[in-house]
Amino acid sequence: MPARDAVDPLAALDPSARRAGPRVRVAVGAAVVLFVMAVAVAALLSFSGGGGGEQAPIEASGAGRADASTDPPSQAASPSVLVHVLGAVARPGLVELATGARVVDAVAAAGGFTAEADPAGVNLARPLVDGEQLVVPVPGQAQPPAEAGGVASGPGGADGLVHLNSAGITELETLPRIGPALAQRIIDWRDANGPFTSVDQLLDVAGIGDAVFAGLEQLVAP
Repeated sequence: MPARDAVDPLAALDPSARRAGPRVRVAVGAAVVLFVMAVAVAALLSFSGGGGGEQAPIEASGAGRADASTDPPSQAASPSVLVHVLGAVARPGLVELATGARVVDAVAAAGGFTAEADPAGVNLARPLVDGEQLVVPVPGQAQPPAEAGGVASGPGGADGLVHLNSAGITELETLPRIGPALAQRIIDWRDANGPFTSVDQLLDVAGIGDAVFAGLEQLVAP
Protein backbone atom coordinates (compact mmCIF):
# COMPACT_ATOMS: atom_id res chain seq x y z
CA MET A 1 0.00 0.00 0.00
CA PRO A 2 1.61 3.22 -1.07
CA ALA A 3 2.68 5.58 1.64
CA ARG A 4 0.32 8.32 2.35
CA ASP A 5 1.53 11.56 0.88
CA ALA A 6 2.35 14.16 3.53
CA VAL A 7 0.37 17.29 3.08
CA ASP A 8 2.41 20.49 3.15
CA PRO A 9 0.22 23.17 4.71
CA LEU A 10 2.20 25.86 2.89
CA ALA A 11 1.29 24.34 -0.45
CA ALA A 12 -2.09 26.00 -0.32
CA LEU A 13 -0.56 29.41 0.03
CA ASP A 14 0.40 31.70 -2.78
CA PRO A 15 4.08 31.37 -3.67
CA SER A 16 4.77 35.00 -2.66
CA ALA A 17 3.25 34.30 0.74
CA ARG A 18 5.51 31.27 1.16
CA ARG A 19 8.57 33.39 0.37
CA ALA A 20 7.57 36.03 2.93
CA GLY A 21 7.20 33.50 5.70
CA PRO A 22 10.86 33.30 6.78
CA ARG A 23 11.21 37.12 6.80
CA VAL A 24 8.14 37.45 8.95
CA ARG A 25 9.51 34.92 11.40
CA VAL A 26 12.87 36.72 11.53
CA ALA A 27 11.14 40.07 12.11
CA VAL A 28 9.07 38.62 14.92
CA GLY A 29 12.12 37.06 16.49
CA ALA A 30 14.05 40.33 16.28
CA ALA A 31 11.17 42.21 17.86
CA VAL A 32 11.13 39.74 20.75
CA VAL A 33 14.89 40.12 21.27
CA LEU A 34 14.63 43.91 21.22
CA PHE A 35 11.77 43.82 23.72
CA VAL A 36 13.72 41.57 26.09
CA MET A 37 16.75 43.85 25.82
CA ALA A 38 14.64 46.94 26.50
CA VAL A 39 13.18 45.32 29.63
CA ALA A 40 16.69 44.38 30.81
CA VAL A 41 18.03 47.91 30.23
CA ALA A 42 15.06 49.46 32.02
CA ALA A 43 15.61 47.15 35.00
CA LEU A 44 19.31 47.99 35.09
CA LEU A 45 18.63 51.73 35.00
CA SER A 46 16.03 51.39 37.73
CA PHE A 47 18.52 49.49 39.92
CA SER A 48 21.27 52.06 39.32
CA GLY A 49 18.95 54.97 40.03
CA GLY A 50 17.97 53.40 43.32
CA GLY A 51 21.63 53.15 44.34
CA GLY A 52 21.64 49.37 44.51
CA GLY A 53 20.59 49.40 48.11
CA GLU A 54 20.94 51.70 51.08
CA GLN A 55 24.17 53.74 51.43
CA ALA A 56 25.43 56.05 54.11
CA PRO A 57 24.88 59.72 53.21
CA ILE A 58 28.00 61.58 52.01
CA GLU A 59 28.66 64.90 53.71
CA ALA A 60 31.37 67.51 53.12
CA SER A 61 33.94 67.93 55.83
CA GLY A 62 33.81 70.98 58.05
CA ALA A 63 36.57 72.61 55.97
CA GLY A 64 34.75 72.13 52.70
CA ARG A 65 31.14 72.69 53.82
CA ALA A 66 29.74 76.19 53.44
CA ASP A 67 26.66 77.43 55.28
CA ALA A 68 24.55 79.42 52.85
CA SER A 69 22.84 81.23 55.73
CA THR A 70 26.14 82.59 57.04
CA ASP A 71 27.01 86.09 55.91
CA PRO A 72 30.43 86.42 54.25
CA PRO A 73 33.06 87.67 56.73
CA SER A 74 33.99 91.29 56.43
CA GLN A 75 37.49 91.98 55.25
CA ALA A 76 39.69 93.14 58.10
CA ALA A 77 42.16 95.90 57.47
CA SER A 78 45.63 94.58 56.71
CA PRO A 79 48.04 95.13 59.62
CA SER A 80 50.82 97.60 58.95
CA VAL A 81 53.89 99.19 60.49
CA LEU A 82 54.69 102.90 60.58
CA VAL A 83 58.37 103.80 60.26
CA HIS A 84 60.12 107.19 60.41
CA VAL A 85 62.85 107.18 57.75
CA LEU A 86 65.56 109.83 58.04
CA GLY A 87 69.04 110.47 56.70
CA ALA A 88 70.33 109.93 53.20
CA VAL A 89 67.07 109.04 51.44
CA ALA A 90 65.27 110.93 48.70
CA ARG A 91 62.05 111.57 50.65
CA PRO A 92 62.58 111.45 54.44
CA GLY A 93 59.46 111.07 56.52
CA LEU A 94 56.87 108.59 57.68
CA VAL A 95 56.19 105.49 55.57
CA GLU A 96 53.48 102.90 56.13
CA LEU A 97 54.35 99.33 55.19
CA ALA A 98 52.84 95.88 55.56
CA THR A 99 53.68 93.83 58.62
CA GLY A 100 56.80 91.79 57.96
CA ALA A 101 58.40 94.50 55.82
CA ARG A 102 62.16 94.96 56.02
CA VAL A 103 64.54 97.91 55.97
CA VAL A 104 64.92 97.64 52.19
CA ASP A 105 61.16 98.21 51.86
CA ALA A 106 61.29 101.33 54.04
CA VAL A 107 64.21 102.76 52.05
CA ALA A 108 62.35 102.11 48.79
CA ALA A 109 59.19 103.75 50.14
CA ALA A 110 61.27 106.81 51.09
CA GLY A 111 62.48 107.18 47.50
CA GLY A 112 65.68 105.16 47.77
CA PHE A 113 69.21 106.14 48.72
CA THR A 114 70.64 109.50 47.79
CA ALA A 115 73.99 109.77 46.03
CA GLU A 116 75.82 110.35 49.32
CA ALA A 117 74.18 107.47 51.21
CA ASP A 118 76.22 104.60 52.64
CA PRO A 119 74.17 101.44 51.83
CA ALA A 120 76.51 99.36 54.00
CA GLY A 121 75.49 101.50 56.97
CA VAL A 122 72.12 99.76 57.29
CA ASN A 123 71.09 96.12 57.38
CA LEU A 124 68.63 96.02 54.48
CA ALA A 125 67.41 92.55 55.47
CA ARG A 126 66.40 93.49 59.04
CA PRO A 127 62.67 93.21 59.82
CA LEU A 128 61.04 96.49 60.79
CA VAL A 129 59.26 97.25 64.05
CA ASP A 130 56.17 99.43 64.22
CA GLY A 131 57.05 102.93 65.42
CA GLU A 132 60.80 102.70 64.86
CA GLN A 133 63.06 105.39 63.46
CA LEU A 134 65.42 104.38 60.66
CA VAL A 135 68.38 106.59 59.82
CA VAL A 136 70.36 105.97 56.62
CA PRO A 137 73.90 107.26 57.23
CA VAL A 138 76.49 108.76 54.94
CA PRO A 139 80.00 107.28 54.83
CA GLY A 140 81.79 107.70 58.14
CA GLN A 141 78.58 108.36 60.07
CA ALA A 142 77.71 105.78 62.72
CA GLN A 143 74.18 104.40 62.61
CA PRO A 144 72.27 105.55 65.72
CA PRO A 145 70.09 103.08 67.60
CA ALA A 146 66.69 102.46 65.99
CA GLU A 147 63.84 103.95 67.96
CA ALA A 148 60.66 101.94 68.50
CA GLY A 149 57.97 103.48 70.63
CA GLY A 150 60.53 105.73 72.34
CA VAL A 151 62.65 102.75 73.41
CA ALA A 152 65.95 102.00 71.75
CA SER A 153 65.53 98.73 69.88
CA GLY A 154 68.44 98.96 67.49
CA PRO A 155 72.10 98.21 67.99
CA GLY A 156 74.08 99.20 71.00
CA GLY A 157 73.67 100.24 74.57
CA ALA A 158 74.13 103.68 76.06
CA ASP A 159 77.16 104.30 73.85
CA GLY A 160 75.27 103.32 70.68
CA LEU A 161 77.62 100.39 69.99
CA VAL A 162 76.94 96.66 69.79
CA HIS A 163 79.06 94.89 72.39
CA LEU A 164 80.33 91.67 70.88
CA ASN A 165 80.71 89.87 74.22
CA SER A 166 77.12 90.41 75.36
CA ALA A 167 75.07 90.81 72.18
CA GLY A 168 72.63 88.11 71.18
CA ILE A 169 71.60 87.07 67.68
CA THR A 170 68.82 89.67 67.45
CA GLU A 171 71.12 92.55 68.40
CA LEU A 172 73.88 91.37 66.09
CA GLU A 173 71.40 91.22 63.20
CA THR A 174 70.89 94.97 63.47
CA LEU A 175 74.43 95.44 62.17
CA PRO A 176 74.95 96.03 58.44
CA ARG A 177 75.36 92.86 56.37
CA ILE A 178 74.88 90.62 59.40
CA GLY A 179 72.12 88.05 59.00
CA PRO A 180 71.06 85.19 61.29
CA ALA A 181 73.77 82.80 60.06
CA LEU A 182 76.63 85.28 60.45
CA ALA A 183 75.32 86.44 63.83
CA GLN A 184 75.36 82.81 65.00
CA ARG A 185 78.95 82.41 63.78
CA ILE A 186 80.02 85.42 65.86
CA ILE A 187 78.46 83.86 68.95
CA ASP A 188 79.98 80.47 68.14
CA TRP A 189 83.42 82.06 67.79
CA ARG A 190 82.94 83.79 71.16
CA ASP A 191 81.92 80.52 72.81
CA ALA A 192 84.88 78.65 71.34
CA ASN A 193 87.61 81.27 71.85
CA GLY A 194 86.48 83.30 74.81
CA PRO A 195 85.49 86.98 74.93
CA PHE A 196 86.50 89.34 72.18
CA THR A 197 89.44 91.49 73.23
CA SER A 198 89.56 93.49 70.00
CA VAL A 199 87.13 94.40 67.26
CA ASP A 200 89.73 93.16 64.77
CA GLN A 201 88.99 89.60 65.90
CA LEU A 202 85.81 89.76 63.86
CA LEU A 203 88.04 89.05 60.87
CA ASP A 204 88.63 85.60 62.36
CA VAL A 205 84.92 84.78 62.05
CA ALA A 206 84.11 82.79 58.91
CA GLY A 207 82.19 84.94 56.45
CA ILE A 208 83.47 88.31 57.66
CA GLY A 209 85.89 89.75 55.17
CA ASP A 210 87.42 93.19 54.81
CA ALA A 211 84.35 94.70 53.15
CA VAL A 212 81.94 93.50 55.85
CA PHE A 213 84.37 94.43 58.62
CA ALA A 214 84.69 97.98 57.25
CA GLY A 215 80.95 98.46 57.79
CA LEU A 216 81.10 97.06 61.33
CA GLU A 217 84.28 98.53 62.75
CA GLN A 218 82.75 101.79 63.96
CA LEU A 219 79.54 100.17 65.23
CA VAL A 220 80.87 97.47 67.59
CA ALA A 221 82.97 97.15 70.67
CA PRO A 222 84.35 94.14 72.62
